[in-house]
Amino acid sequence: MNQAILFPDREEWHDSTQAIVFPALVNGMQMMCAIKGSVLAQRFGGNTPEDYLSLFRQHRWDLEEEAEQCIRRQEEDDQGVIWLS
Repeated sequence: MNQAILFPDREEWHDSTQAIVFPALVNGMQMMCAIKGSVLAQRFGGNTPEDYLSLFRQHRWDLEEEAEQCIRRQEEDDQGVIWLS
């Protein structure tokens, strides 16, 4: 599967899912990716949504690389979201 995958800098915290949600553009179509605050806390620390956003931004390249691998393996859930764990 040869896909062009881009990650615009538009991450945001969603209270409803307690996760950072960030878009990926896959061949021009938008797909959503997400990582729970609890997963960020386990990996990098942090206690608040502000901490999680800061940590996401600090580790953006690694997290986007992980998301890209999940997209290539077509690991989206029933709603079409790629969840990093």
